[in-house]
Formats: sequence, structure tokens, C-alpha cells
Amino acid sequence: MNPKVLIVRTAGTNCDVETAYAFEKAGARAERVYIDEIKKKNILDYQIITLPGGFTYGDDVAAGKILANEIKYKLRDNFKEFIEKKNLIIGICNGFQVLVKCGILPCFENYFEKQSASLVANDSERFEDRWVYLKVNSERSVFTRGMKTIITLPVAHAEGKFVVKDENVLKEIQKLIVFQYVDKNGESGAYPVNPNGSVLDIAGITDPTGRILGLMPHPERNISRFQHPLHTREKVNEHGDGLQIFKNAVKYFTA
Repeated sequence: MNPKVLIVRTAGTNCDVETAYAFEKAGARAERVYIDEIKKKNILDYQIITLPGGFTYGDDVAAGKILANEIKYKLRDNFKEFIEKKNLIIGICNGFQVLVKCGILPCFENYFEKQSASLVANDSERFEDRWVYLKVNSERSVFTRGMKTIITLPVAHAEGKFVVKDENVLKEIQKLIVFQYVDKNGESGAYPVNPNGSVLDIAGITDPTGRILGLMPHPERNISRFQHPLHTREKVNEHGDGLQIFKNAVKYFTA
């Protein structure tokens, strides 16, 4: 049976419908559930948890911080048990901010560890809504196996700059980088190649197991070639570069 996906919703979530569609297109069964209902559910009935994009609780305090605290202080044991079952978690944009701020990512030693990284205001001091090129380390995550070295996805965020606590974290985080902002030739560069100023051009990281992924770009917004702004002028992936992320998640449970 194809895996069941729990898509977390709360006030300000606004990418849950597209994310559910992407998972369903990839062969999963997706269910969008409000956070208060999740507290009453057995999340072990699902195989994938998704924290989609949006502006949860209006990004009050800081982007993703309130939802991160809800998970950390009210659902910690549930999430730990879910992870121990070798299930999958993906956080996209605001969801990535949540995973980092509740201490699930990067997970150097334990899940829900003291926060050692964050996602803060873009260097441009404005909301960045643009398509970017990404270099993919496809072997580091279940979600990215077999992906091309260079892909394109859109970003849409005001607090996407990945920063770390100190030089020791910077050294260790390099082992967990899955996505980095690059130009079309795969070279790093200043703004707008790196749209937010992230250290090491980081656009997404995994935990050491490869089963938990967080990324700022939106794969659910490029699951068809017709979503790509250059689809009439350039040769682009027929199914969109983002779809394989969702297919890989389904394949993990069905292969």
C-alpha cells in the first residue's frame, strides 16, 4: 500500500494544497490536518510528515518559531517515536524554518537538541520571489536519490538566510548539505544567485540518516514543465525538477 502523508496545517499555512497534490501525483495518500487535531491523532498511522510552506502564525516572533515551539513542547515524544520508526519528514520553506528552530535539524547528536542554526532575514531585506538554480548532493538524502546535479526551483521567502552558531557548527554542517544555490553552470555567486546570503550558499540540509529534509525552495511548485517560466524557450524537465523529491519519498516505502 502506498504511504500515507500527514501534512501539518495551522494558522498561516498556505502551501498545503499544492504539497498534497504533489504527493498524490507521486503516488502517496495525503491528508491535511490542523495542528490541534494532530495532538489527538496517532501519527504512527502515517509514514511521512510534511511541514509545508506559508507564514505560520504570521511569522510572529520569528519565521516558524511558534509552530516549532508547539512541536517541541507538545509533540516531542510523538515526533521522536515517529522518527525512530525510520519514517520520513520534509519541511519546505516555513517548514524548514520550523525543523531548524525546534532542533530536529541538523541533529548532530540528538533530535530536539539545542538550536545551533537558524534561518534569518534575507540580506536584501525584502521578500525574495524568484527561480533559482540548485546544486544537488543526491546521495545524502532519501528524498534526492537519482536527481540531476543542477535543478531549478522557485523560492519565496523573507527569512531564508541560513546561519550557524559558530565555526564548529559550520564545519559539521558541511556533511549535511543537500542543496546549494548556484548559477546555471553550477558555480556559486553573489545575489541574486544566492537570493538570501546563506552561509555556504545553503538552500537545504538533511539529518545524518538522510530521512529528514529541510529546504527553502518549493519543489511542489515545479512538478510540471508548464510551471517553469522558460518552458516555451528552453528544454526543461517534463515532470518538473521538484516531482522526483516526492516520488523518492514514495519509493522509499514501496520499492
